[in-house]
Amino acid sequence: MKKLIYFISVALLFSSCKSTTSKTVVRNPVNYDDPTSYANTITEDELKELLHIYASDDFQGRMTGEPGQKKAVEFIKAHYLENNIKSPLGNQNYFQDVPLKSYKTPEVTLTLNNEELSYFDDYISASAGSTQTIQSNDIVYVGYGINTENYNSYQDINVTGKIVVAKFGEPNNDDGTYVISGTNERSKWSNGRQGSRSKRDVAKEQGALAFFMIDDVMFKRYSAYYKRLADADKSSGLSLPREKSLFNFFVSEKTGKMLVPGFESTDEAQVINNKILLNYKSTELDVHSENVIAYIKGSEKPNEYIIISAHLDHVGTNDRGEVFNGADDDGSGSVAVLEIAEAFQKAVKDGYRPKRSIVFLHVTGEELGLLGSAYYTDFEPIFPLEDTVANLNIDMIGRTDPKRESENRNYLYLIGSDKLSTELHNLSEEVNTKYTKIEFDYKYNDDNDPNRFYYRSDHYNFAKNNIPVIFYFNGTHKDYHQIGDTPDKIQYDLLANRAKLVFYTAWELANRKNRIVVDKAEPQP
Repeated sequence: MKKLIYFISVALLFSSCKSTTSKTVVRNPVNYDDPTSYANTITEDELKELLHIYASDDFQGRMTGEPGQKKAVEFIKAHYLENNIKSPLGNQNYFQDVPLKSYKTPEVTLTLNNEELSYFDDYISASAGSTQTIQSNDIVYVGYGINTENYNSYQDINVTGKIVVAKFGEPNNDDGTYVISGTNERSKWSNGRQGSRSKRDVAKEQGALAFFMIDDVMFKRYSAYYKRLADADKSSGLSLPREKSLFNFFVSEKTGKMLVPGFESTDEAQVINNKILLNYKSTELDVHSENVIAYIKGSEKPNEYIIISAHLDHVGTNDRGEVFNGADDDGSGSVAVLEIAEAFQKAVKDGYRPKRSIVFLHVTGEELGLLGSAYYTDFEPIFPLEDTVANLNIDMIGRTDPKRESENRNYLYLIGSDKLSTELHNLSEEVNTKYTKIEFDYKYNDDNDPNRFYYRSDHYNFAKNNIPVIFYFNGTHKDYHQIGDTPDKIQYDLLANRAKLVFYTAWELANRKNRIVVDKAEPQP
């Protein structure tokens, strides 16, 4: 009898609603100036539920191209389908294919003045080239191999089609300061891998055919690493498709002295008579991975885009089969983007469609060198980069940095907010003051930060294209890239509040009258 009374009551209620709703439309009492009710749909419980699935052992550490990563992209896609958030790719296709290459140890012989050098002992290939034979009777030494506004190693020398040799480091003034910076601070040209890549890129721009970097520290590091991979018959990693016009090697100090006698004491560019024969055979395999992309089309300025990003991959499993769950890195960012997207969609259902389009971008291959975001910006941007207003990138926002344990736990490291747009930085501060009241720590935003975090997550591929960015980051901890980065260690109250901050910031960017101004654009090559 109680059930019958209940169903009769429900029927009468719906009958009453039907007779009135045709006359009066009740609208949610929220406006574009107060998105709080939508931000509050981002909850600790929902984030926890999502992350305990996404960072579970079932996803096998989400290594790029592996079965666990395929489960991850399907999980993300299912969330967007469930919430009726569309894909710009159409036909329920949320995946942007990212073609990658996997390289094993190449077959290389290098003869210098009729003496064959030893791979792993004297030199190592630092990046894949094409299968080719190179023969030359001379090389070009370019000292530090730097080309900047105030220092050019290539001045008055032509290296087109030549074998180029450079050494580690950068020049000093007589007073001991560095020429590039004019201070006691080293520049990127002395910064390990970044310095080596920068010098390699300059050599390529100058038309070099092959590039040898004399750097004993990097040579020993790469040689030991690649030898372990070769002994285990493993790939050296994945990379994006690229032009194979430059052979790139690290050589030992001993080999450096054979190539350029006395290189330690001279920076002067010079041609050196050295007979070189290089036989190089590449070994590569095709690997396919995916970025996942969804969006909410803007109502007034649909061709202007705010991109909210996080990387979907992690580092897989170890040799014992233990899973690197990556709950913080970057499971926290991944589920935050899902919840932010859901909050925006709820606003749309209530009639508050964002004025600009919001793009939700989950990128692959971040752990292997920002591959998915580089593919999006450098190969196949789904939306024009010139129409992209800003990138809000979330990478690790679920825990606290042990260095801050004695301080306010309600903090967040912000990186990059002021690099390209003063307006973005100010907007970010104002939004936080109004809504989330997180303590912003700009420690890692310093240009001289030795960690170089500004260059180490996916926002950088947008920033290098003069798109304003904010990188949201809680800092590293003892479980960073360890099997201990599990969902039970996430501080879900912090994760929820930090995700709300990103939502509020995106809301303001999307709905303000004018697009933010880029007042600190970097010259483009």
